[in-house]
Amino acid sequence: MSITVTGRRMPITDALRQYAEEKIGNSMKVMDIDPLVAEVVLYVEKNPANPRPAVCEVTLRTKGHIIRVEESEEDMYAAIDVAAAKVVRQLRKYKTKVIDRRMRATEKTTEAAREAAVEETGFDQLMDELADDEVVRVKEIEFEPLTQDEALVKIDLLGHDFFAYTDRDSGLTNVLYRRDDGGYGLLKQKE
Repeated sequence: MSITVTGRRMPITDALRQYAEEKIGNSMKVMDIDPLVAEVVLYVEKNPANPRPAVCEVTLRTKGHIIRVEESEEDMYAAIDVAAAKVVRQLRKYKTKVIDRRMRATEKTTEAAREAAVEETGFDQLMDELADDEVVRVKEIEFEPLTQDEALVKIDLLGHDFFAYTDRDSGLTNVLYRRDDGGYGLLKQKE
């Protein structure tokens, strides 16, 4: 278990570093998952209208999964406390959804297949809208082969609105997204 504490545009005191390592470390020890690597980023937002400027971001990496937590509070120590509590909840969710699901899969229990809604968009209309927009960030990712259930777990653990992956069975690229009316949608590449 390794914990890295850094500051974004702010110095990190030894007391703050020790407090963050202790709180996040204790949260990680509760679930006893190995290997587990944590990166903690602390920063203060400069907006005077923000009532909770102290932000604590925690990124955990374990066996091909990433768990992210971001919390903001009035005080940095309070932000670390809230983030540590959320880390425990996310790790518990990871352990029950990922590890327990693997155990059930080895016992050969079957689950009902989920139907996915495929949303169609007008390509020309989309391109017109994108022509005015500008790409502000480029992120390179590796598309690992996953099943639909594994992708559902990943999107939930990451807290993102969408997740792109390569389907293990077909080898095609799919995009899983969170719907506004609840549930998930799946965009599948035609074969």
